[in-house]
Amino acid sequence: KRKNGPFKECFKDGTLACVGKYHHGEKVGVWKYYLRNGQLRAVGKFSAGKMTGAWKWYRENGELMQTGSFVEDKKSGVWKRYHPNGTLYDEGKFTDNQKIGEWRVYDAKGKLIKTTKHKSK
Repeated sequence: KRKNGPFKECFKDGTLACVGKYHHGEKVGVWKYYLRNGQLRAVGKFSAGKMTGAWKWYRENGELMQTGSFVEDKKSGVWKRYHPNGTLYDEGKFTDNQKIGEWRVYDAKGKLIKTTKHKSK
């Protein structure tokens, strides 16, 4: 039987692991994933079972760890990752799961330390 409607899953200890919604067996709409400590781990949308649009991931302390977008389960557009102190670690663009163009890496104080160029397919 295919899953339909609101969905909730818990860790063995009973704490919430994820919440979302199924439509004819496929994930749809906003899904939220949680860490064992109850903090939000990730939030984003699904369409017909595939990751789509903007997603955000968080650390155990609640700080933002990464942001990025998907088009039909494939990384697309601007992606950013952050140091544990909250400053930007790196940023760049994806197309169809491939890094493209200029990617920049920063140290924990925000100073640009590396730039790499990626060719598009």
